[in-house]
Amino acid sequence: MNLLMIAISSSLISNVVLSRFLGICPFIGVSNKKKTATGMGLAVVFVIFLSNLLTFTINYFFLEETGLFNKDLRYLQTIVFILVIASLVQFVEMFLKKFIKSLYDALGVYLPLITTNCAVLGVALTVAQESYSLIEGVVYSLGTSIGFLISIVLLASIREKIEENDIPESFKGKPIVLVIAGLMSIAFFGFSGLNIG
Repeated sequence: MNLLMIAISSSLISNVVLSRFLGICPFIGVSNKKKTATGMGLAVVFVIFLSNLLTFTINYFFLEETGLFNKDLRYLQTIVFILVIASLVQFVEMFLKKFIKSLYDALGVYLPLITTNCAVLGVALTVAQESYSLIEGVVYSLGTSIGFLISIVLLASIREKIEENDIPESFKGKPIVLVIAGLMSIAFFGFSGLNIG
């Protein structure tokens, strides 16, 4: 039951983009088309999942006081986690460039931005600060990244639909996207009333 609560809370109730406002840059920048948004969302799911496994292991065995060094090195968490995330993003970038060139070209500059996507780092730090077990951390990371995927695909779907609409000149472009994101955030706020269990 605890794992179900973590999954629902991280994906819907405390949605990383719409409730915690992390990862806004790729959310706004790569949500023009559903295909591109789905690719970015899946890349973020992959990076968050793998980075969580690696950062959990590094934190547990090396940075915690109970680790191999018997010293409290948690002050190094942020820098170590950033290095792990940057390495993973490079791996994803090389993989997409070699095997899925069309998605690599579509994501463009936003793919390297996963490195600085605060949602990825936020998940790693939250798992460490909340002292989640490995299973809880995996569920939290999957829930958060799937929440990101849901949000970006929903926004891309809405943006594709509104291209056919007559939008006032002052709202064209990013202003209407921000209005839509705000309305989505209000809609996701409704999930906070969920009573699980």
